[in-house]
Amino acid sequence: MSYNQKMYGLGSRRSIIREIFEYSKTRGLEIGADKVFDFSLGNPSVPAPKEVNETIERLLRTEDSVLLHGYTSAQGDLRVRTAIAENINRRFGQSLTPNHIYMTCGAAASLSICLRALFEESGEECIVFAPFFTEYRVFVENAGGTLVASLPDSDLQIDLADFEEKISACTKAVILNSPNNPSGVVYPADKIAAVAEILTKKSKEYGHDIYLIADEPYRELVYGELDVPYLMNYYPNTLVCYSYSKSLSLPGERIGYIAVNPAMNDAANIYLAVCGAGRSLGYVCAPSLMQQVILHCLDAKVNIEAYRENRDLLYNSLTAYGYDCVKPDGAFYLFVKVPAGDAYAFYERAKAHEILVVPCDDFGVTGYVRIAYCVDKKRVENSLPAFAALAKEYSL
Repeated sequence: MSYNQKMYGLGSRRSIIREIFEYSKTRGLEIGADKVFDFSLGNPSVPAPKEVNETIERLLRTEDSVLLHGYTSAQGDLRVRTAIAENINRRFGQSLTPNHIYMTCGAAASLSICLRALFEESGEECIVFAPFFTEYRVFVENAGGTLVASLPDSDLQIDLADFEEKISACTKAVILNSPNNPSGVVYPADKIAAVAEILTKKSKEYGHDIYLIADEPYRELVYGELDVPYLMNYYPNTLVCYSYSKSLSLPGERIGYIAVNPAMNDAANIYLAVCGAGRSLGYVCAPSLMQQVILHCLDAKVNIEAYRENRDLLYNSLTAYGYDCVKPDGAFYLFVKVPAGDAYAFYERAKAHEILVVPCDDFGVTGYVRIAYCVDKKRVENSLPAFAALAKEYSL
């Protein structure tokens, strides 16, 4: 055959999340969308802050349209990169310049670029903390690496002993996602400090740098006064991958950035490798209009109260029905331990009640499903009798 079989495999079988989402659309046409309780896709349900739409309207009305829709510098508009660097410096006590920022088409592009920039030889490994976003495996393998999963403790926090055991001479990078997709867990400062200490020790032991990649699309989506540690402040060899998909409810606009820690060993050359990886992948010049929107909306935030209400309603109801749930501190996902332990069997039985949840075997753990509660509150309310009926089937 004349085409790439690996790419055919990725194209012919979507991720489990997308498969369920596509089924939901088909099923909705058959019985009515309001009768399908789809909790599959992490698609924000709260609107973008008013500043975003106002900025778009103002830019379209007042700016030169040729410049507004034209190419920026390959790594992003200088004013935008300068503003983002200054914002990070102010919030987290860093010292970034615009030449530590690379604008990207969202977090997926950021991760793909970072991995391509770092991985040199086949056999190099990237450790991820389970449960992990399913597409990490695709991104790592496409960069020529091998994914290694570090299993969590019973609270779905980082198991430091397991993590240290998984590091080898082949370890090139570690991806850490907090707040976590799919669990909603936030890793606290003491865990982050311990991860940094282990990485420093192992880098010395093996005689090469091990890089920490912070995947941060959910940083702003936390409940209460909880602090999400900024990884650059704990470990020098850190790259931050950020997306405005969730923090500004702009998933379809595909805008984000990579930040290279200026304290990193050989930071200037790592940044150039990021630029080269973006070039090789065709990710130069992130969407120009969206870059300008970000420039004027850096301090805007979505109202996460709707997510909090959905979280509390689902968590309180499902635990009352007898389900074992992990209460999330961030993001907009509820992680549920399935009765009898078979996530796919639970998914099928839930589907018979028109409840669509994601079995989490592909997330690196077994026996859980993910509920994305970034939906209209009415969907949550209408789904509760179906969840109650399903609980009775399992005699919870």
